[in-house]
Amino acid sequence: MKVKTILVSQPEPKMENSPYSRLIEKEKVKVDFRPFIHVEGVDAKGVRQQKIDLNNYTAIIMTSRNAVDHFFRIAEEMRYKVPDTMKYFCQSEAVAYYLQKYVVYRKRKIYVGKRMFADMEPLFKKYPNESFLLPSSDVLKPTVPALLKKLKLKYDRGIFYKTVISDLSDLRDVYYDILVFFSPSGIESLLKNFPDFEQNNTRIAVFGNSTVKAANDAELRIDIQAPTPETPSMTMALQKYINEANKK
Repeated sequence: MKVKTILVSQPEPKMENSPYSRLIEKEKVKVDFRPFIHVEGVDAKGVRQQKIDLNNYTAIIMTSRNAVDHFFRIAEEMRYKVPDTMKYFCQSEAVAYYLQKYVVYRKRKIYVGKRMFADMEPLFKKYPNESFLLPSSDVLKPTVPALLKKLKLKYDRGIFYKTVISDLSDLRDVYYDILVFFSPSGIESLLKNFPDFEQNNTRIAVFGNSTVKAANDAELRIDIQAPTPETPSMTMALQKYINEANKK
């Protein structure tokens, strides 16, 4: 069956010439964006109830832009002035670059991983005596605490924000040829919003092993999967599938 419409369960990319723009132009398909989940901040009282005192830490582990935003939000709510000596351990260059929204980059001690959390192991090994704070969501990949425990680091995890399922009730009677998911939470949102969802001719595209598992657990048929050696990005996987489907 031909593909004419795609729903991506994420916010629309802000950059003008995104891979999705090129996909729309080249394949003449309609692509809509709608976050199936969103983030809500935990207030300062909720953080204090976790026995988190920002004065106790010499280093912050930043795994995402959300972690950056919500750490500085809580610091402001608690009237805590983040010292210039604070060390920041960022999972990727994108997260480190995003720090510039809050700190003067060249004047801070910022240590940057390559991409995956495991890539930060050499950085942590250089600073084993720091007191680390891990600001996170209520949903955390088990590989994160596993690595910190393995290295025997002194750290506390603080839940600074929560992943919440978005209300998608306005989409009940709207149908797309392809639904695109990037996290198990997106799959969960689909099933919570539409418990009677029947896949039928809807194609499901998933990114990452954990999303594959969530789709399989939900007994959804996976038609498009990324990353693969041939299609390392979701847009490449979509384009390959559309090329084949729309030829018929």
